[in-house]
Amino acid sequence: MGEGLYIATIIILFILITGTFLLVFKNQKKKRMISIINELEKEKNLLINVPVLNEFSKVEALVKNNKLEEKYNTWKLKFEVIEEETIPEVNDMLIEADFMVEKSKAIDVYKKISEIQVKLYEVKVKIKTIMAEIKEITSSEEKNRNTIIKLKSTYRKLKKRFEDTKADYEETANTIELQFENIERRFEEFEEVMEKKDYEEIIYVVKGLTEMIDHMTIVINEIPEIMLMGKSLIPKRTEDASSEYIKLTRENYQLDYLNVEYNIIETEKKVNAIFDRVRVLNLEDVTFELKTILEYFDSLFNDFETEKLARRYYEDGLKDFKKKNDHVDNILSTISLKIPDMKIKYSITDDTLDSIKLFSDEFNNINKDYEKLMTLDKNHSFPYSKLNQELEIISLKLSKLHEKLSNLLQKVGNLKDDEERARGQLEDIKLLLKQSKYQIRKNRLPIIPDNYYVELREAADAIKEIQKELSKKPLDVDTLNVRVDTARDLVFKLHNTTSEMIRLALLSEYAIVYGNRYRSSKPVINEGLIKAEKLFFKGDYKKSLDLSISTIDLIEPGIHKKILDYGK
Repeated sequence: MGEGLYIATIIILFILITGTFLLVFKNQKKKRMISIINELEKEKNLLINVPVLNEFSKVEALVKNNKLEEKYNTWKLKFEVIEEETIPEVNDMLIEADFMVEKSKAIDVYKKISEIQVKLYEVKVKIKTIMAEIKEITSSEEKNRNTIIKLKSTYRKLKKRFEDTKADYEETANTIELQFENIERRFEEFEEVMEKKDYEEIIYVVKGLTEMIDHMTIVINEIPEIMLMGKSLIPKRTEDASSEYIKLTRENYQLDYLNVEYNIIETEKKVNAIFDRVRVLNLEDVTFELKTILEYFDSLFNDFETEKLARRYYEDGLKDFKKKNDHVDNILSTISLKIPDMKIKYSITDDTLDSIKLFSDEFNNINKDYEKLMTLDKNHSFPYSKLNQELEIISLKLSKLHEKLSNLLQKVGNLKDDEERARGQLEDIKLLLKQSKYQIRKNRLPIIPDNYYVELREAADAIKEIQKELSKKPLDVDTLNVRVDTARDLVFKLHNTTSEMIRLALLSEYAIVYGNRYRSSKPVINEGLIKAEKLFFKGDYKKSLDLSISTIDLIEPGIHKKILDYGK
């Protein structure tokens, strides 16, 4: 019983709390809708305000002609429709929205609010459009008067500048004066239209004056420069270009590719056409076109200078080519003369012989190209810039051939040098071998090891191989160089072996003699030296030396350095 009462109490509390929350939420939602409607009411009331009515009163005071009166009536009619039809309609929609709020139809309320917002926006746009058209009239006099003041100031400056420098305008001066008169008449027309309060016409008059002053600004600024370019600079450039062209053609320059005569005629036509437009003050693109013509003459003179420079390079290049060509010819002749004798004396490979033939053919082709170039030069068929390009190509081929021939000549010339060097080295090798034998005989060693005789025989055989190779006809220089290198290495090896063997033998003998002083005092010394003597007479000089030193070191420490210093 108590538990059921507790649950019931909780349910009742939940219902009360939920109901209270829903009621609060509903009231807040209602307040929000009322607030939006009130804002729309304020916005509606601001549409028909004092500034709008003031603008209407201003334009009403300006009505002096039928055109403006017709416009005024149209604006007034549109505003009356807004004031008498659209605004009441909005009022009804606002009342209807208030009623919906009271009935708690939230969806319908927000739908109606959207309709009111759209309607108010339409009214705003219409009023804004009317106000803009009205202000264009009401502010027209002040705005246009300020514009005319600025235009008159610009006009006076332009006219003064023109009158101060009238001579610079040459044949266009009369046309410019007439244009100034037209501008003055337009200023008078402006005053007449202002007097009539014909504000629509004023707009066109001001616009026309602005365009005329802008055009006259261009005329006054550009015509002096146009006259300078068209009447002075271009004719002078044309005359100079024509004179230079005639001079160069008489000096055998080929300049047909520049089309100078045709371009000068076309330039004169172009300038005449330009000045037909200038005389009526049509300056569109005139300055650009005249500058383009001047740039053409600049490029033409650059082409003339390029041809002059190319001719100098070409003539210098011909001299260099002839010198190098003679040199290459001499090298080929020298090689061709030497080859028969060289083939008898030396073994020359087929590749070398083939390369000589190829080089000769290449040289003939280069000279054929050179002869063709000389024909073109003689006939004046090509401009010097083109001739110089062709000469550079031929000269490059000749330079590469010269380099290859120089390498071949050096290779052929080296055959004899290698032979002479080999003979000289043979004598040096034989002398070194002789010196080694002399050292052996001089020092009278008790025995010569077998390996020494092997090295001696190898060195002697290598020398014989050199002599055998030198006796061959034709001589194979590559093989000869190998034989010389081999013999030199073997003889040097024998020489080093001889020197080392003699050194060790002398040191060993000195050590044994030095140790004899200790034989009687120490039996161990005597035994060691006896063994060292046996090794010495067997020809094992290094082991004999090592044993002698180690034996003496027992009684005289540090003897090792003293004995080795003796051998230095």
